[in-house]
Order: sequence, then C-alpha cells, then structure tokens
Amino acid sequence: MRLVFMGTPEYAEIHLQALLAAGHSVVGVFTQPDRPSGRGKKLMPSRVKALAEQAGIPVFQPGRIRVQGLEDLRALKPDICVTAAYGQILSEEILAVPLLGTVNVHASLLPRYRGSAPVNWAIIKGETHTGVTTMMTDKGIDTGDILLQSGLAIHPEETAGELTVRLAHAGAELLLETLKRLAAGDCPRVKQDERAMSYYPLLTREAGQINWQDKSRNLVNLIRGTQPWPGAYSASPWGTLKLLSARVEPAPGPVAPGTILAADPKTGLLVKTGDQALRVITLQAPGSRAMSSEDFLRGHPLNLPAMMAADEETS
Repeated sequence: MRLVFMGTPEYAEIHLQALLAAGHSVVGVFTQPDRPSGRGKKLMPSRVKALAEQAGIPVFQPGRIRVQGLEDLRALKPDICVTAAYGQILSEEILAVPLLGTVNVHASLLPRYRGSAPVNWAIIKGETHTGVTTMMTDKGIDTGDILLQSGLAIHPEETAGELTVRLAHAGAELLLETLKRLAAGDCPRVKQDERAMSYYPLLTREAGQINWQDKSRNLVNLIRGTQPWPGAYSASPWGTLKLLSARVEPAPGPVAPGTILAADPKTGLLVKTGDQALRVITLQAPGSRAMSSEDFLRGHPLNLPAMMAADEETS
C-alpha cells in the first residue's frame, strides 16, 4: 500500500520509525512548519521531518493542510493515510483523498479523553489506566470508528512526558497490527459509544497554575500531568516557582492553604494544601536550573511565617 504519514513531535516520530522498520511504502510525510526554538529563536524542524529527510521521503509542511496541502496529497495517490499527533484538523476534502481512508493513532482508550492532550489530562484527572486506539478518522474530533485498542497502566509517579513515550511505542505496535488486518480485510470497526465520551481541551500555560486550596493528591497529579509542558507553577516569596515533582504528606492542625509549613535546607519545602500538605521535591526558580528544594533553600533562606500566593500568574 502507498502510505502517507502525518505527524510532528516525538510521539509521531516513533510511529514513523515503526512503519519504516516494518518495510511500509511511505511515499510522503506531512508535518508542521519549522518552529523557532531556543534563545536564538532559530527555526527548527520537527522530529518527524528530520527522520523523513534522513529516510529520503518527500516532506510537506503546509501551514494549513486543507488549503495548501490538498493538491500535494492528491499527487501522492495514497492508498491510506496515517496520522499521529499531526496538529491540524483534516477537512473532508483531505479525508476523501486516500482510497482506504485515514487511520489515526490516539493516545487514549476512546471514546474517553478525546482532544489534543489526552495523556496530560488522564494524569491530571488521576487515572491509573489508559491506552492507545487506532481509529478511522472522520470530520469530528476523535469521533471516528474504533479499529483496535491496547491498554496500559499508568505508573504512580509517571509524568506526561514519560507516559507519552510508552504510549507511542504501544501505539506503533498497534498501528502495524491495524494495517496488517486492514490489508487482510479482517480488521474490526466499531462505532464509538457517545454515552461514554469525554473531551478535554487544548492544554494551555494557565492550566499549570497551582491552586493551594486544592487537595494534595490533585496537585501532585497536576505537576505530573503538566510535565514537560506547560509545567506547574506558583507565585512564592522567591518569585514564580515551577514545581517539577512533589509528594503528599500529612499537615498539622487547621492552617490556611498556601501556608509554608517548612522551608529547611535539610528537609526541603513543605506547603499546606486544601486537605494535607505538599512536599516539594524538585523545583525551578526563574533563570535557574532545576534542583532539589533543599539545594534551593540553601541559597534562598526564608523566615517563617510566609505564604505561597494562590492567584498570581506566571510571567
């Protein structure tokens, strides 16, 4: 089969690697335009573009595929398209091009966690189990018929970045099995149960703001679920801090949420939450590297009592 692949980040790169290793005929790759990166804002290619160029596959980077990519896609005459974290919504005109349709590899067990950030939201919401789904793409957002699914346990301290990589490898295996069964004509195809549907929006920088009135477990999940982007953050006596890892601990007595209970270079930073306390394990201050809270407090002493602000946004 003549296959066109559409994807952009590392999650997609892992799927493209699997397709190439399995000997599939990838006749073209669509990926997002190069983006400025780093302090110098140098334009950098996506992970998928770098891999495709290395493999000698034609690369297309339309700003809007429905406007600028339609004729290029038609010229490739694909039998099937595969998408994995491409980052653009496909129009009905684009979906009509491949003879066998477009298969998407979505990082959740649909119909739960539709949307562009299913891994992040699954962790933020405290899930302990997730998975990957191959589906036939239609004009809706993750609403197409389910082909195959594979479940995966979420590790207790796993971040969204770590889980995404594991799901990508699981998804790559599922994709190869899906293509094999589509070619054989025996791949199942099941409509999604809309009664079990859940949808979560695009993750924004503001989603990482810590609300100290929330429960400690919810805050730990938020910290895990926003790694590596956008990161969880809170205003503090030292300025805006990014919280990179934390754990739940008991807290003494009726104390206002956001109260700093301990700021000790030997034991680290402990903050009261809406129910218990949060022990900050690693953090990052503005203009600084990530470090343990103990190391941070050796250079940034604090006299108590003091509060972590709950409503100031990151700069």
